[in-house]
Amino acid sequence: MSGKIVGIVILACALIAGAALYYLQIYGFYREVPEAQVQLVSLTSQEPEEIATRNLQAIDADSSPIRFRACFETDMSLAMATETYELTDHTDPRNAPGWFDCFDAPALGAEIKAGTALTFLGAKNVHYGVDRIVAITEDGRGYIWHELNDCGEKSYDGTVVGEACPEQPAN
Repeated sequence: MSGKIVGIVILACALIAGAALYYLQIYGFYREVPEAQVQLVSLTSQEPEEIATRNLQAIDADSSPIRFRACFETDMSLAMATETYELTDHTDPRNAPGWFDCFDAPALGAEIKAGTALTFLGAKNVHYGVDRIVAITEDGRGYIWHELNDCGEKSYDGTVVGEACPEQPAN
């Protein structure tokens, strides 16, 4: 009889831990970012410049530097954006939580692959080793996510970072 009780307690603990882990990963750490702005790196100044947007929705989490996601709308054409701002080769958007329904990574990835959306550099090293990527579609929808850059990939996989990377912040 005591073996059944121990088994039930272990099963109940596993279910509670699994539910808590699911909640924390999908909902718990995220927060809305009401003061977010959309910036793109200028080809001439190599500095981020704010662009005009509307209907901006953004979420972020302090638990990871690559959890930032945002959606917006803009009147800027792709032709103007490519002549003014720096394109990037990061063309694989990261998934967002299912409840953040304006950000559909598979659909955006398909648009990028089809050429109806382009990706731009929003900012370098928003966190150490992490760049902000901005995608804009032909119809003016925009998406933002964070992506590891070369320094970030080297730093997180344990290889020597090298001189081309900025100084790592002290923890």
